[in-house]
Amino acid sequence: MKGNHGNFYAAITAQFQSESHINCVETGHGRVERRSVSLWKTWDGLPGAEEWSGLRSIIRVKSYRHILKGQYILIKKPEIRYYISSLDETVEQFGRRIRDYWHVENKVHHVRDVTQGEDGSRIRVSALPVLFATARNLALNLYRDAGETNMAQARRKAGYGLKLLKKLFRMK
Repeated sequence: MKGNHGNFYAAITAQFQSESHINCVETGHGRVERRSVSLWKTWDGLPGAEEWSGLRSIIRVKSYRHILKGQYILIKKPEIRYYISSLDETVEQFGRRIRDYWHVENKVHHVRDVTQGEDGSRIRVSALPVLFATARNLALNLYRDAGETNMAQARRKAGYGLKLLKKLFRMK
């Protein structure tokens, strides 16, 4: 849920009342992330809620990132995100569901950007961005289908000669 939902978003941020919450801590890649997941299920009279048929849960996730730089710890300001759902789950289930979504999203974006330079691409004309994204996805899927686990290494090997390309396209 973002600010483009106008009054409903403003009402949620102003009136959110946590009925249950959990705290999670994860470490890795030179950072520590603390997350607090809160759940709100009884929002009677919340302006704009009637527009969301089937709405059963409002979730708030507050994240704190501690980035380790040598012997120093940089603490970034907290990031607060809100989610709405028609599911009737526990705060633990929502916390896991949201974390799993972002794990997949970040993993896919990281591979596409780092190994294929997608964010740095200057292609902006008509259908070309979609065409090139499709080609990048095809390449990643061919690498994975061939048993490659390191996409950057697979891309380099494919660029060095025909051996891997023949394997990817099942050619003799």
